[in-house]
Amino acid sequence: MSAERIPDSAPAAALFPEYETLYDLIASEVEGLTDEQLDWTSDKWGWAEWSIRRQMSHMASLLYRWMAVRWAETLFPGGDAGVDDLQNIAMSANDRAMDVRYHDMDVILDKLREGIEMAQAVLAERTAGFLRANTIVTEYNPERALVVSAHPHGIEMNAAAGTETTTLEATFRHMYFEETTHLYNIQRLKRAQSLPTISEVPEVGYWMLDGWDRSEP
Repeated sequence: MSAERIPDSAPAAALFPEYETLYDLIASEVEGLTDEQLDWTSDKWGWAEWSIRRQMSHMASLLYRWMAVRWAETLFPGGDAGVDDLQNIAMSANDRAMDVRYHDMDVILDKLREGIEMAQAVLAERTAGFLRANTIVTEYNPERALVVSAHPHGIEMNAAAGTETTTLEATFRHMYFEETTHLYNIQRLKRAQSLPTISEVPEVGYWMLDGWDRSEP
C-alpha cells in the first residue's frame, strides 16, 4: 500500500516501516573500521570533506534536532523529550554534529540507535493523520528547492511569504532521506579507501535526485 492510500486512522508506523531496519543497515557499514579509516578525509571531492565518523555523528544528531528540538512541543508533553544532554547532542556548535565529547564510535552508535528508537516510538504512538495534519513553518530558502523536490508532498515553499511549511510526515521522510544519503556518502568514503561496502543503500532519498553529486573515487 502506498503512503497516500494509508488511512489517517492507521498507526503512523505504517507510513515508515523502513525505520525498523534502519539502525542495522547503518551500523553494519561501520562495524570493524579503525580510527584511521573512520577519520579519513580528502579535499578531492566535496562529499569527502566529512569523515565517516563525522557523517555518523551528524546522522545521530539530526534525529534529536528534528524531534526533540524543532518538534518538541508537538511530540512531547511540555516540550521535554527526556533526552539527557540535548544541547550537546542536537544543538552543538560542532556544525550539525554532536559535541566532540561524543567521539567514540560505540557512543555515536548508541545515540543513533536511541534516536531511531525515539522515531519508532513516535510513529507507534501517533496516527498517520496526526503526521499529516501537524506542520512547522521555517524561513524560505531557495537553495533547498532540489531537496524539496524529492518529497512527493508535505513541503510547501512560498517565496512571496518567505516561508517553508513542512508536515510532520515530511519531516520523518526527510530524516530517512538524510540517513540514506549519508550512508551512501559513507560507502563512497570506504570505496575511496579501497574498503569493501556492506549494506545495500535503499535507492530513495536525496542522493537519487537528478543533479545530485554522485561522483565516485
